[in-house]
Amino acid sequence: MLWETPSKTMLTLRDVSKTFNTRTLFSHASMTINHGDRVALVGPNGAGKSTLFSLILKKDTPDSGEVVRDEWTTVGFLPQESEPVADETIMEIATGKAGEIEEMEKTLRRIEESGDVSDPEYFETQAKYDALHDPQAEAKAKKILKGFGFKEEEFTRRAREFSGGWVMRAHMTRLLVMAPDLLLLDEPTNHLDLVSLWWFRAYLKNYQGAILIISHDRDFMDELVESVYEIDEGRFIPYKGNYSDHLRKREENFERATQAYRNQQKEIEQIQEFIDRFRSVASKASQAISREKQLEKMDKLEKPRPLRKAFRFNFPQPQRGGQRLIILNDIHQAYGEKKVYQGLDLEIERGDRIALVGPNGAGKSTLIKILAGEIPFQKGERKLGTNAKIGYFSQHRADTLDPDLSILDELKRCAPELREDEARSILGSFLFKREDVHKKCKVLSGGEKSRVNLVKFLVDPPNVLLMDEPTTHLDIWAIEGLILALQRFEGTLVFISHDVHFIRSLATKVLHITTGLVTPYSGGYDYYLEKTGAEENARAAVVAG
Repeated sequence: MLWETPSKTMLTLRDVSKTFNTRTLFSHASMTINHGDRVALVGPNGAGKSTLFSLILKKDTPDSGEVVRDEWTTVGFLPQESEPVADETIMEIATGKAGEIEEMEKTLRRIEESGDVSDPEYFETQAKYDALHDPQAEAKAKKILKGFGFKEEEFTRRAREFSGGWVMRAHMTRLLVMAPDLLLLDEPTNHLDLVSLWWFRAYLKNYQGAILIISHDRDFMDELVESVYEIDEGRFIPYKGNYSDHLRKREENFERATQAYRNQQKEIEQIQEFIDRFRSVASKASQAISREKQLEKMDKLEKPRPLRKAFRFNFPQPQRGGQRLIILNDIHQAYGEKKVYQGLDLEIERGDRIALVGPNGAGKSTLIKILAGEIPFQKGERKLGTNAKIGYFSQHRADTLDPDLSILDELKRCAPELREDEARSILGSFLFKREDVHKKCKVLSGGEKSRVNLVKFLVDPPNVLLMDEPTTHLDIWAIEGLILALQRFEGTLVFISHDVHFIRSLATKVLHITTGLVTPYSGGYDYYLEKTGAEENARAAVVAG
């Protein structure tokens, strides 16, 4: 096993500083990761989390300080996005036969020809090469692929036939097959549905190596990590405990620092008052001079910066609709030979807050598109109730944006009553900072377009909001802002999400979808888990595997 290392300490950062375009990402950062540690790296987008990964992976160098990796420690890295695929199959990616093994062989030959086989890179490459050549590697890959939701008949299909999210699962499988001593995971839950996320989380809980993750998924971190390092405006701050512990301690630290600052300011004012009052009084002059020296020598505390919190804003509430807003009768839907729904009946009522859950490919996105009127169906009827105004949000839907307008103008076109400072504040909370608001919509990335559409929904909401994975491309604080906005939303909400914290915060009803069967649970997320044991089943699948 790759994680059977003779050294307990795998990674050490000593007084590391790094700048980017004259901006200090972090300074004097120190961190130690030992065998078996579970660590989260948190901070807003652009804070320097991915840069820190680059330093650990030796793709970049610090401005000062040092990054020390134990020479016997193998490191595996999962980036946010995978490389483009060609003709390789899912199994070839999962077992390293899509080019990785060949690259490893080249690296080994290069080092052998140099004569320096004591190079740590040689040991690490050899260890990963051996893991992929293990007689059990393919069997292990099959179990992991199944855990990630692949069917056995899909193992030999070409990767280009799958979406990017499914290809990422194949890359994650290869990483877990190699089982490096230290896993670096950059937003690993982005491409998982709820069922595969449960499985993955249970698998990582049993992983014998160390794990360092960047994630926007609060629940995932709460269940997995034991310590948190926060990058906050150049500072690198350690916390013991999971993500929720970090939030609580962060608040406590801020309150203590604020109180200490206030106490010192009060003391300074009293000393300065004494100096001003008695400087010219002969009998008190020496005391005033002494107090002046005391003030000069005092170690002045900086005023604590306010903690970053979820942005709250008020938006117009939608027109009240009838009691039954969307009615589906005897819906039949198929894609070629694949039958998704046969005779589906469903009603969405005013005030519903429904989460659609189930494995990928079960029909969740298809159902939400049928509810939105986005796709035709072969048979059945879709009826809208009185005053039903439908809004459909998809992370892939960008055709509602005017390509020649700036982000700011697009938002003001949607909600002309917004003042510019209000619009900027709302956009800022969803990761559009300063001059970003003047970027033309036509040059935005897919994620940026998704976020603009999300903000548009919030400032001009319909009374039935249908949302497919709305938290993708958001950081933790933007997700919290979205939750707060939707909690105050007085309309009807139907959504798909793999973010457990998001589901738990909003859903009052769950529809479980699998193989075309829709099963309602008239309670929130925890009620659904209690009734189905779905999360326990995922955990048991890991143990059985």
